[in-house]
Amino acid sequence: MTRLPDPEFWAGKRVLLTGHTGFKGSWAALWLSEMGARVARYALPPASEPSLHALLHPVELSDRQFGDIRDREALAETVRKSEPEIILHMAAQPLVRESYAAPAETFDVNVMGTVRLLEAARAAPALKAILVVTTDKVYRNNECGRHFREADTLGGHDPYSGSKAACEIAVATWRSSYFNERGIRIATARGGNVIGGGDFSTDRLVPDIVRAALSGERLHIRSPLATRPWQHVLDCLNGYFLLAESLYKDETSVDALNFGPSPAEQPIAVRDVANAIQAAMGLSPQWDDVSSLAQPREMQTLGLDPALAGETIAWRARLTQRQAIEWTAHWYNGWRRGETARQLTLGQIAAFTKGRP
Repeated sequence: MTRLPDPEFWAGKRVLLTGHTGFKGSWAALWLSEMGARVARYALPPASEPSLHALLHPVELSDRQFGDIRDREALAETVRKSEPEIILHMAAQPLVRESYAAPAETFDVNVMGTVRLLEAARAAPALKAILVVTTDKVYRNNECGRHFREADTLGGHDPYSGSKAACEIAVATWRSSYFNERGIRIATARGGNVIGGGDFSTDRLVPDIVRAALSGERLHIRSPLATRPWQHVLDCLNGYFLLAESLYKDETSVDALNFGPSPAEQPIAVRDVANAIQAAMGLSPQWDDVSSLAQPREMQTLGLDPALAGETIAWRARLTQRQAIEWTAHWYNGWRRGETARQLTLGQIAAFTKGRP
């Protein structure tokens, strides 16, 4: 069984979390707070309606902060006030199709936003660890079907992927130029495609399924045969938190780690994920293949090898891809029945940490 975050470690830790209004950020903020961390937040207001951030109503959590990662002065002020010991940087422009429409903005947010944060972090006196979240798409993908490892060549076919690969280079530069000499550990986390309850983003498979179910409209799938390294949001966040702990304690020297399902699991195509989630939600699996329509190109195959995470921080996915699908459908089924997002999210965090996949 994989390790879990140590609540005793996180209790009382001053953590600056960027991107807390996003899907993963909302889960992260709640889980960190449940462990007793003192979480300061910095992000734009939620981009979707509904949003998990709004549904959770974390009114008891102090230091909420809305702001643009590109606003140098506001960002620096947040870092100064929060006096972080750990920074978890999750704020980003996270959508491939949006990156085609706004490539310069995508690079500004994902690359220069990170640079502005790292510059502000240089003035943080108590800082000991920084984790920058990038993506599984940072690798130069020739679609040969292999599972990428951390030492593989970075690249990026689309503006989103390219911006995240460039972010990796920026992190490496600030590491060697500024943070190493201060003993501040910094690493990147490259997570596979994350699914879970409470995602209402645009241009993502699970939210598209939920919207179609609520509206009664047909689901449109752009790339039904594409395969991705699917994992539950809690597995991915578990990796982030374990890596941050290890960086803080100076227990690892890795610069980057992959987080995704075991390569031993068979890849699951988008169409099969859609069918499984629709069935688990009590819906008849049905959708329209719109791959023939003109649209920006997206990679058809992508796989990660997370072996290094197991070797260095004792991480592996606790949920299989099929279990991740079941947990995701369970969350949305409960929400549709009237259970609160907070109740459902806390319930799954408790089940995950008590070893009940």
